[in-house]
Amino acid sequence: MAPSSTKQWSVTGNDKAFDGLQLVDAPIPALGDSEVLVKMHAASLNYRDVIIPRGQYPFPVTFPVVPGSDGAGEIVEVGSKVSKWKKGDKVATLFHQGHQYGALDAATTGTSLGGFVDGTLRQYAVFNESGLVRSPRNLNYVEASTLSCAALTSWNCLYGLRQLKPGETVLVQGTGGVSVFALQFAKAAGAIVIATTSTKEKEETLKKLGADHVINYKEDPNWGETAKKLSRDGAGVDHVIEVGGANTMNQSLKAIKLEGIISLVGFLGGNQPQATILDCLRHGCIARGIFVGPKSQMEDMVAAIEANDIHPVVDKEVFDFEKTKDAYQYLWDQKHFGKVAIKIE
Repeated sequence: MAPSSTKQWSVTGNDKAFDGLQLVDAPIPALGDSEVLVKMHAASLNYRDVIIPRGQYPFPVTFPVVPGSDGAGEIVEVGSKVSKWKKGDKVATLFHQGHQYGALDAATTGTSLGGFVDGTLRQYAVFNESGLVRSPRNLNYVEASTLSCAALTSWNCLYGLRQLKPGETVLVQGTGGVSVFALQFAKAAGAIVIATTSTKEKEETLKKLGADHVINYKEDPNWGETAKKLSRDGAGVDHVIEVGGANTMNQSLKAIKLEGIISLVGFLGGNQPQATILDCLRHGCIARGIFVGPKSQMEDMVAAIEANDIHPVVDKEVFDFEKTKDAYQYLWDQKHFGKVAIKIE
């Protein structure tokens, strides 16, 4: 018999930082005809999660809200008209619950987990059957919990506008979730990957993951020009996964190939622009803002993960559900490599 209540984390506002995170008991609503009840087994954090309670997220949020867009679990109950799932199916969450295919629109932006809609940091959660994707068969719950945001975002960067081709060059920045997933997906596609980092330790890990070239951006402040020289025929990189924002965009523009694509994902280095849209004209490139991706892309991504036996890079420190605040602080302090995950018992 399904439980009647669940423990869940709640973000009460954006003015108390991580003190605004509270662990509470909440009733589990009755299932609608097209809904399923999922026993959540794991969740993972993104930069978005830690800046929402700090008041630094630039998009609207509904408070209070259960945080977390990324999660994986097992279906334990199904509504009377559910046709896609059955009890026991292992699933991962879709970031925008309403974004099934095609372009994102204003209506579907209001269906984001952990922002407008209660998210994954709870023991049990009710979802519409269309808001879930089958977990890759080769991944455990913790690994599968990392796919909803960072993985799908990186997949969209490489395949959403113009599909990555073997032999093309991809530039990834740092060792966060999006960058590491992009490295893994690009290598699986036969691409050349150039990565940037700030430490020797991370440089060695990036090479083990398959990076063909690693540039220490602290030692080489002109890393954009270096990346261009390292690209095929020195023509520039085909794809830049731009996560730094204002502090890195100028270097990305130096690295990009004519008609290459700069996928704008984050603003870790700040959100006050130094480059302008006219720089894209001068460099003959495309700058494209990425806001995760649709379910159709996530299903393609799951197929690629299985076919290539790709395993997400999860930080060695996996947190218990009750220690979620510690996980937030750990991510905020940038102590992680890869994804910060939380086990939910």
